[in-house]
Amino acid sequence: MEEYKFQIAETIIIIIVFLITKLITKRIISKVGIRFKYQTGRVKITNKIIGVMLLTILIVFLMAIWGVKQSELLLFLSTILTILGVAFFAQWSIISNITSTLIIFFNHPIKIGDYLTIMDKDFQIEGKLSDIGIFFIIIKTNDDKKITIPSNVFMQKMIRKEETV
Repeated sequence: MEEYKFQIAETIIIIIVFLITKLITKRIISKVGIRFKYQTGRVKITNKIIGVMLLTILIVFLMAIWGVKQSELLLFLSTILTILGVAFFAQWSIISNITSTLIIFFNHPIKIGDYLTIMDKDFQIEGKLSDIGIFFIIIKTNDDKKITIPSNVFMQKMIRKEETV
């Protein structure tokens, strides 16, 4: 146990630095969003992206602290990438949803917080776009229900953006 005390201490310090850095960057991003009047949805997604990047850096530091060998890491990463590759090519709808999410986020006139109506002949959905996830679009209806729609289905529907709530 004595030999691991230094590594445990370093791990605790790195995790504390990670949490503080995440908190500081979240506040900075929020202040910049307010200052330049960015949509809250954009600020929210930027915080998610920065959080994932910081988590990746944390994992790399933790692996260095605990002495993970590069050959073992390379084997692990190649295994994970192989599994992901098979999963993605076995399920084309996953790739379709990810691509649709990127298109919706960057090019679609509907933004997070907009009130919209999805016009469908069988079931019309009205509500506020509350989140754009990697695979799903989340719409909050007037009666506080959350409806999730796959991104690729959202792209195929006719949508009317409402001017007032």
